[in-house]
Amino acid sequence: MRYGYGRVSSTTRYAGGEDGNSLEAQEKKLKDAGCEEITLEAYTGTKMERPKFTRLLNKLESGDTLIVCKLDRFARTATDGVNLIKELLARGVSVHVLNMGLVEDTPTGRLVLTIMMAFAEYERDMIIERLNDGKVEAKAKNPEYREGRKYLEVPEFENFRYLVTEGAMTVKEACTKLGISRSKWYKEVSCRA
Repeated sequence: MRYGYGRVSSTTRYAGGEDGNSLEAQEKKLKDAGCEEITLEAYTGTKMERPKFTRLLNKLESGDTLIVCKLDRFARTATDGVNLIKELLARGVSVHVLNMGLVEDTPTGRLVLTIMMAFAEYERDMIIERLNDGKVEAKAKNPEYREGRKYLEVPEFENFRYLVTEGAMTVKEACTKLGISRSKWYKEVSCRA
């Protein structure tokens, strides 16, 4: 059986994206690669314990093939990735990384895997370093700089809150009209209480 696994770091990258890492793009590549069953999840790659991934790993049997688009969808550290792939190969499960090829259980195959995992980890570390440098620079330029999303003003919130309280509208309808999420709605309710 050919199983595919796709992952994004958060739900904000669930769809779209120009870098080919969205779940939509990964799912298409996995289907094109002939996967019979595809598991997709939005979960940080810094943790090896990912619910859907763990279920998939437990399902794999000797003779199966696990297919991922890139090594960094699989694991974020070279050590974790190499150890996991070694374990899968020892169980008789083939591992195919679409941008790299079939991982072979040979000295050369293990060498290539280790080098590629090291590059994936290095790339992630460089992204974090650049991100942190950017935050430091932003704080230096603007002392009022704050990390995270900017606060979204909801000017007509009280009007819609009144309608919801009176039963003239549901929270879902109010959120749709305001263009906000339910979590934003309840955050506004608690902030204005």
